[in-house]
Amino acid sequence: MLHLLKYQFLQTIRSRSIMFWALAFPLILGTLFYVSIGNTGLAGTGETDWEPVPVAIITVDSSSANAASFLTFLNEMDQDMIDIHSYKTEKAAKKALRREEISGIYYVKSVPSLTIASNGINQSILSSLLDSYEKNADMILDIATQHPEKLSDALSSLNDYQTLVKEKSLGGHSLDPTLTYFLALIAFACLSGVYLSIHSTVQLQANLSALGERRSITPTHKLSLILGDLLVLESIHFVNILILELYLTQVLHISLGHDIPKLLLITFMGTLIGICLGILIGCAGKLSYSVKSGIGVLVTLLPSFLAGLMFGGMKNVIEQHCPVINRINPASVLSDAFYCLSVYDDAVRYRRCILILVIMCLLCISFSFLMIRRERYDSI
Repeated sequence: MLHLLKYQFLQTIRSRSIMFWALAFPLILGTLFYVSIGNTGLAGTGETDWEPVPVAIITVDSSSANAASFLTFLNEMDQDMIDIHSYKTEKAAKKALRREEISGIYYVKSVPSLTIASNGINQSILSSLLDSYEKNADMILDIATQHPEKLSDALSSLNDYQTLVKEKSLGGHSLDPTLTYFLALIAFACLSGVYLSIHSTVQLQANLSALGERRSITPTHKLSLILGDLLVLESIHFVNILILELYLTQVLHISLGHDIPKLLLITFMGTLIGICLGILIGCAGKLSYSVKSGIGVLVTLLPSFLAGLMFGGMKNVIEQHCPVINRINPASVLSDAFYCLSVYDDAVRYRRCILILVIMCLLCISFSFLMIRRERYDSI
């Protein structure tokens, strides 16, 4: 058995075209991703960065202290949280609101107010901004009335508020909009193991290769042959993905989290599902090697596309409209598990991903064995 493993290992690593797609191509693709979007953030992904909410300001009465304070507050927020549009009359501002040129109208008076035409994210931001101002104004008024000696400290804390806020994920890591592309890339690389296992499985079939003829007449049990090939291919592909992950983390400085055991586990399961899918395709029917290779390309590219390899928001779109696809798509499951490690710590979701991959692997191996053990040849 050991000599079978040895020669399977040598045969696989000497297949340059197969190793290119399993190892070199993901490295090249990762480099191209980094060059095109890695240094540009949201602009490189085609997604829009934060844009101030367009709003109009109508001054009804600026004589009161509260009205003057509110107007000053809005002017300070201009081009930061809001984008103030000027209109000569209230009628013109309302017309712009109906046309959705602006998201709301602030009325500056002793009791400030807001008018909106619909509900949405921008309108919620404007409403929250007004609520925040009113609460802070009430708080400052109470402090000035009851504890005037602490008024300067309160004003200082409000001025420093923005410096205390930084965008973080629930796991404590800084959010990076380009990360989903690299996680989908790792999932794609894991699934690229199908090329290794399709090539290997063809060597088990007498009708497709000369080596398959010789292996078919050996007394070695078919399940032993499949598991032996699985062991060798998994070892090779596991190293391939480790090389990719080291390249991403150490050279391109893409964070994959700090929990190394969990990272190794999901990497192992990712490479295993790629190899198992390839074995299943290789054992399916009496199709030619070229047809099976074409199916392998489909099995790697389509799930990777749905996981966000070409369009980062695709997985979220599917989650909103047909979430079951994300549960059975191995690339989505893999990228989700990597996301749990690199962005937020969700042990339950991570374990669910591992369980799904284990079930997929067992099903693939079981069906592969059932198909190949039934093969019979009239003559070899």
